[in-house]
Amino acid sequence: MARSDIDITLPDLTGRRVVLTGGSDGMGVVMAERLVDAGAELVLPVRNRAKGEGVVARLREKTPSARVAVHDLDLSSLASVSAFGEALRAEGAPVHLLVNNAGVMTPPSRQVTADGHELQFGTNHLAHVALVGHLWPLLRAGNARIVSQVSVAARTGRLSFDDLDSERSYDGARAYGRSKIALGLFARALDERSRREGWGVRSVVSHPGVAPTNLLAARPELGRDEDTVGVRVVRWLSARGLLLGTVETAALPALAAATTASPRSDVLYGPTGLGNLGGAPGTHPLYRPLRDLAETDRVWDASLPLAGVADAWT
Repeated sequence: MARSDIDITLPDLTGRRVVLTGGSDGMGVVMAERLVDAGAELVLPVRNRAKGEGVVARLREKTPSARVAVHDLDLSSLASVSAFGEALRAEGAPVHLLVNNAGVMTPPSRQVTADGHELQFGTNHLAHVALVGHLWPLLRAGNARIVSQVSVAARTGRLSFDDLDSERSYDGARAYGRSKIALGLFARALDERSRREGWGVRSVVSHPGVAPTNLLAARPELGRDEDTVGVRVVRWLSARGLLLGTVETAALPALAAATTASPRSDVLYGPTGLGNLGGAPGTHPLYRPLRDLAETDRVWDASLPLAGVADAWT
């Protein structure tokens, strides 16, 4: 199958309110476009207001009837997550779909969030745990689907529960993988509890494969002044249709997970090509670090108080 033929058809999402993190860049913009095209009302929380407004202008140029609103959200600050949740709760509208897509990747040296957590663990994992907690009444009211975006970096490794913030030893790639393992385990724990308690919310896990997004590009604020060798290789392979996906195909697994009629939390929604690096979206077995249900309980118990939402489910 040629990559230009790789696509999915989204169902009609008219009347559905969607919250999408990371929707102002890369595959997140593709997701935003596809969700709006399907009729969804899109809430776009962003750190960079100018970029967010630029995406809104692009969406409305393509779809003049687009219902989309930008909100401020800095996932490196739990206070910002709380404020965003308070703003949406004040609006009172149910949320039908939450896509936890935003993330940061491999700062060369250890950095911390406003709350003192290692940047990747705090942003990729804890902030999304907090987001779910602060939006929980709206998610329950909407019988929501929650899609949490992990990574091929969650294929190997394991969490170190006595050093979740990588204070003893920091390796950027390892910390990134651990942040994605933690998010995937939390997502599975949430789905298990929701089905057991009758909360009416489904929680599934997706990953985009590998594509030329900006995660490994130059990011001076992360201490990375130039593009990494890795992102240059990814761009070269992707441009030639070799093994990897594109920004457009990388967006599809999360969209499939968000809209499939029969959501499952015992699989990963991801590309189905060689090594699950690219190709058409589908499902494949969970990566080994995401399979242990005992680990999901440990992540749940450890994460809720760190994210400041220990009381959200009581």
